[in-house]
Amino acid sequence: MAETFTGDRIILKDLGFYGYHGVFAEEATLGQRFFIDIELGIDLSVPATTDRLSTGISYADIYDVVKAGFETRRMKLLEAVAQNIVDGIFETFQSVNWIVIRVRKPEAPIAMVRGEAGIELHRHRKSQ
Repeated sequence: MAETFTGDRIILKDLGFYGYHGVFAEEATLGQRFFIDIELGIDLSVPATTDRLSTGISYADIYDVVKAGFETRRMKLLEAVAQNIVDGIFETFQSVNWIVIRVRKPEAPIAMVRGEAGIELHRHRKSQ
């Protein structure tokens, strides 16, 4: 059965970070830029009708959790970086039902003339 990622969502795109994630030694010493796009599946009907931040999630708070997940520890794989962020979002924001996250590395150490390397994870909150 295919999982769906429909409904309301909060979207943050092109969040830029400098980090030392990667397999190669130069990535650990020199570091590089990373960009993160994230979508959080959450019912936004209450904040939409009340116009009160207290009924929703602050974008700044989401950013802080993404930043902490990105910077917590050095990892070799983008997949692990993304999963660390997903875990932090689910732990911090109980109202988030699903997450789509994309982590992009524009200066990946491969022979690309243009473009970037990246991954995308789709995760649903596990039932308790």
